[in-house]
Amino acid sequence: MDDLTTPVRRQHKFSVDRLLSYLSVKSLVSNNDTLTVRQYSSGQSNPTFLIQTPSNSYVLRKKPPGELLPGAHKVDREYRVQKALFSAGFPVPQPLLHCTDADVIGTEFYLMEHVKGRIFRDIRYPGVSAAERTALYVAAAEVLAKLHSLDLASLNLDGYGKGSGYCKRQVSTWTKQYKAAAHRDIPAMNELSDWLMKNLPASDNEVALVHGDFRLDNLIFHPTEARVVAVLDWELSTTGQPLADFAYFLMPHYLPTSFNVSTIGSFKGIEGIPTVDDLISIYCRCRGIPPALPQLNFYLALSVFKMGGIAQGIYARHLLGNASAPNAAEFGQCVEPLAKAALQLVQRSVTGPTDKGLFLQTAKGQAVLQQVKDFMRQYVLPAEEEVAEYYSKHAQSPQRWHTPQIIEDLKVKAREAGLWNLFLPAVSGLSQLDYAYIAEETGRCLFAPEVFNCQAPDTGNMEVLHMFGSEEQKKKWLEPLLRGEIRSCFCMTEPDVASSDATNMECTLHRDEDSYVINGKKWWSSGAGNPQCKVAIVMCRSVSQDVSSRHGQHSMILVPTDTPGVKLVRPLTVFGQDDAIHGGHFEVHFENVRVPASNIILGEGRGFEIAQGRLGPGRLHHCMRAVGLAELALELLCQRAASRHTFGKKLYQHEVVAHWIAECRLMIEQTRLLTLHAAHALDTLGSRAARKQIAMIKVAAARMACKVVDCAIQIHGGAGVSGDVPLAQMYSYVRTLRIADGPDEVHLSSIARLELRDQLKKAQAKL
Repeated sequence: MDDLTTPVRRQHKFSVDRLLSYLSVKSLVSNNDTLTVRQYSSGQSNPTFLIQTPSNSYVLRKKPPGELLPGAHKVDREYRVQKALFSAGFPVPQPLLHCTDADVIGTEFYLMEHVKGRIFRDIRYPGVSAAERTALYVAAAEVLAKLHSLDLASLNLDGYGKGSGYCKRQVSTWTKQYKAAAHRDIPAMNELSDWLMKNLPASDNEVALVHGDFRLDNLIFHPTEARVVAVLDWELSTTGQPLADFAYFLMPHYLPTSFNVSTIGSFKGIEGIPTVDDLISIYCRCRGIPPALPQLNFYLALSVFKMGGIAQGIYARHLLGNASAPNAAEFGQCVEPLAKAALQLVQRSVTGPTDKGLFLQTAKGQAVLQQVKDFMRQYVLPAEEEVAEYYSKHAQSPQRWHTPQIIEDLKVKAREAGLWNLFLPAVSGLSQLDYAYIAEETGRCLFAPEVFNCQAPDTGNMEVLHMFGSEEQKKKWLEPLLRGEIRSCFCMTEPDVASSDATNMECTLHRDEDSYVINGKKWWSSGAGNPQCKVAIVMCRSVSQDVSSRHGQHSMILVPTDTPGVKLVRPLTVFGQDDAIHGGHFEVHFENVRVPASNIILGEGRGFEIAQGRLGPGRLHHCMRAVGLAELALELLCQRAASRHTFGKKLYQHEVVAHWIAECRLMIEQTRLLTLHAAHALDTLGSRAARKQIAMIKVAAARMACKVVDCAIQIHGGAGVSGDVPLAQMYSYVRTLRIADGPDEVHLSSIARLELRDQLKKAQAKL
């Protein structure tokens, strides 16, 4: 606390006794409590204070005293928007009260909860590793995309902003603010204002809730994880063009290295800072929009102009003696250099990511891949024999559902090495393309994904909770899953209907006051047999949903596995094996299972919407693991072909075997490139736009792996179908892939439909 707060500055002192009396009337504190008040040292607009009692902590924001710029310091707007966002599950401190009575502490104020976590006042994030710095930036980009994806109508913020035409209003507003606060004439600011007004975007109709001052020092991160737990300082929030908000976030990438004010400085040359291209890809993927951002240079110039106006206002308050922070005097020297930097920026074209190579990993991705390869070679592959002995020894014992101690030990090592949750960009800082190469490497060993906490179905479930879960759901289930403390399962397929058409599902969900009641049967619930499986995500038909859309009747809900009525009926077998190494595949019955209404994910009728977001990355991971598995199968094939003789020559000297080897290499390379292309599409276009690529790899990878493993089995003869070599178990896995997550035939139909759509668009364009 000491490095973030100071004693209350002289010009901001107020009556603590009157505040105590007011808060006691509002039942937030007791009249007998002692209030301790300290002022936050940062923040240049509304003075902010940490209010502490012996048992609670709060944060108070108030208008500054004295003469203020017109329209500025609207704490009532901050309170209103935070209240709406908190109710929507967006990470903001909970607002507790708003006071308009200036007699209490001298000016209007509001009170909110004190959120504990990490605040980085220097946007270069000193003191953290390069990998964590990357993850923090990725988390920031994702939470901004989440803000811009919120449904405005559902927030009940009628009249909060003026909507379309945002850019013109912003140029006009900040020109007026700058001129009202200017202590001298700065020609570059005038020139920049004129350029912006003459180069407004032709279309400025997109409207979202925008923060207005989205900077890294306005975020509170989880104490130990790269996750945003609260977004602060909503004074400039309104409704308008979200790309202007995003460009403001990107602004430090374009500032000169000579800037010394940490909150608006440049961080060029700092290791671990994601590139602009990477941040654009992440943001656009999260929002499901194309990564090409037209007129990005305009939005960047507007951001710098706005920052210049803010800096001028801060300096003006310093001259008036009512500045909120002690370093306000520094900002006067920033205005002219900012304007000149923006004028240089508008002379070049900035549109977003450009192709720099064919499916290249980032530098961070390459480094992590090498770490994973070394870890696999040094620790994972040598443990395969001991793991196999464990499952052989306990094949007929309930102990087989438990994870062997050697795998648990490897998980500890992997986490200590930073090789943990690599699949999730918000945590790892890796793109889908980065992780695709890593997934291929882990595909060479059946239990390797679990070592890195990257195993299905937990990865898909964690992605669902990360993208769609409420803050309560994330805290209760996502956080322990990310730590590897619990496991989960996904209950979708049903025994009594053709589940290849997911709309057939009959497991029901109905609302009963503050609960939901679930009834139905599921099977092929992978991982349900592991004793650490504590929660299931269950796909149900909502009986209360009276909609015409076949895809609007299903919901996903969290069901703790120890809830009364949840019954593990039996483990199913795959080619006679119960697959205990993956927690089995269980038939699960739900008989009058009652869970809190807060367990619903995203809302009733949103199940298929969630599923599409979940299945894209999950299918990609499966396919790249299949490529890694096929590489291992081809290695075994070649070793066998080089070591065995028939009819006077080695096996590989038989032309048919040589052709098999060549065909396998062709298929593996083709599938790898197709899958990397899908990963690139996910990164740059988003799940929805990459549907065709994902469907193609789902068919191609499973078929390819089946063929390669089948050739390897044939070369091994009887040994190939025995337990002496891993090929039979590998074939069991890859043959299942042709059914799991949708059979080949469903994906082929989807590919055909999407291809016809694309061809029709081409034909219409030619006409």
